[in-house]
Amino acid sequence: MFAYSSFAAVPGHVFHVTQVHDGANLSIRVKSFAGIPLKIERVTLIGINAPDLRHGPFRILAKKQLKKMIGENGWIVNVEYDTQQRDQQGRLLAYLWNRKGELINGKLLEAGYVVFNTSRPNLKYADRLIAAQKKAQSARAGVWKNSSN
Repeated sequence: MFAYSSFAAVPGHVFHVTQVHDGANLSIRVKSFAGIPLKIERVTLIGINAPDLRHGPFRILAKKQLKKMIGENGWIVNVEYDTQQRDQQGRLLAYLWNRKGELINGKLLEAGYVVFNTSRPNLKYADRLIAAQKKAQSARAGVWKNSSN
């Protein structure tokens, strides 16, 4: 297990991930007492959208890749919010950082597991995320494998 201090160079707050729902949604434990979760929050990753059923296996692959990235990080992530902290359904909106200081949202885009999707006011890393998707498109990675983009 790694120390929380390994996140020192990354903005945000450190949380334990309890579940990965799909390639763009997970749950974190925000409060606990003696290791017993008291409050779990659902989080939607800003700037990305997991493939839907028409993309076939990519929906499953996106979830597996996010789960793998979270697992490699000891199920601990640094959560950074943008201007709007919650969506209309009450879910937290966030950027996730791993202990290496890498933006997980961007890594998923770069590998072609998800597609870019964001709107105002949450545009803090929009340019970075667009660049990650363009890299996936150029490499014809993931969902871009059979695309003409």
